[in-house]
Amino acid sequence: MSMGETMQGITLEELQLAARNHGMPLEALRYDITPVGMHYLLIHFDVPFVDPDTWTLSIGGRVRTPLTLSLDDVRARERVRLPVTLECAGNGRARLSPRPISQPWLNEAVGTAEWTGTPLAPVLEEAGLEQDALEVVFTGRDRGIQGDIEQNYERSLRLEDARRPEVLLAYEINGQPLPPQHGFPLRLVVPGWYGMTHVKWLDRITAIARPFEGFQQADAYRVRQTREEPGEPVTRIRPRSLLIPPGIPEFLSRRRIVSPGPCVIEGRAWSGWGLVERVEVSVDGGRTWADATLDPPVSPYAWRGWRFEWDASVAGEYELCSRATDAAGSVQPLDQRWNAEGVTNNMAQRVDVTVAPSRPS
Repeated sequence: MSMGETMQGITLEELQLAARNHGMPLEALRYDITPVGMHYLLIHFDVPFVDPDTWTLSIGGRVRTPLTLSLDDVRARERVRLPVTLECAGNGRARLSPRPISQPWLNEAVGTAEWTGTPLAPVLEEAGLEQDALEVVFTGRDRGIQGDIEQNYERSLRLEDARRPEVLLAYEINGQPLPPQHGFPLRLVVPGWYGMTHVKWLDRITAIARPFEGFQQADAYRVRQTREEPGEPVTRIRPRSLLIPPGIPEFLSRRRIVSPGPCVIEGRAWSGWGLVERVEVSVDGGRTWADATLDPPVSPYAWRGWRFEWDASVAGEYELCSRATDAAGSVQPLDQRWNAEGVTNNMAQRVDVTVAPSRPS
């Protein structure tokens, strides 16, 4: 779907979600670390009010030594700062046809923050996981109804994923305490995984001896063609590249107007399956491609910048695209296979550009 096409049937419910949540303006791709107010945000239910003086985190279930940690206890543990790119699993959903009904993201549900916190693995080790522990469940304080089920937002990780050294219990973003909307006072950060995994407003961590069957794990965030199929779970981020729309925008359509001459196209690329190793750019809608120049990555778990010099000397209409290839060899597709929830949709961004005729001096 190009920018000139019309999406029919946007519902009031979708507009309510779009008003509560927000994406990152694509011009913010210029920042290595996304300013907090520009970072994408998705909140499933309500932002809970949490008193940090009385808040505690409990670690229990299939453990030998249950723990209760205050915020000061968490902050007193080993301190790690790590830039991580987060992307919503539904990024790009609004461009699918027919459109799965949920938060209507275009391309902007992404951001890279520097998260500060303590590694999760030593906390689990201190609690002493029992031999039959299979998964770790993370429960947030946000509560609501979805799929006709009243629930706290909960997700789980298998032990081998929860014990990864980069998984953090984070209490700061970009050097400041988490704001309420980003999970104050503590949230989970799982580098490389889509945003549904990064449980906010953490309340408890529970080791269990069976696969977790909570709604957000077993029913939601599945790649499937119908809601009745079990599907495959959403996990790591698929490779994606986004470019900063060049020139200036027309207000309503956001079509770009570029003056003729040399034009540097810039953007960012990332993947949860290893670093992006190649970015290609097309100025003719994907018919021909040329390699962009890559910057060093911001961190092993964050995006990397890229740039491409375009000779925009001929006036006319153009469609710009970029695509990423990651260390696993996966290439970002030009189109996307439809699925019932509109998740893991990493099809290439398309940006309509008008190179305006030169004005007489």
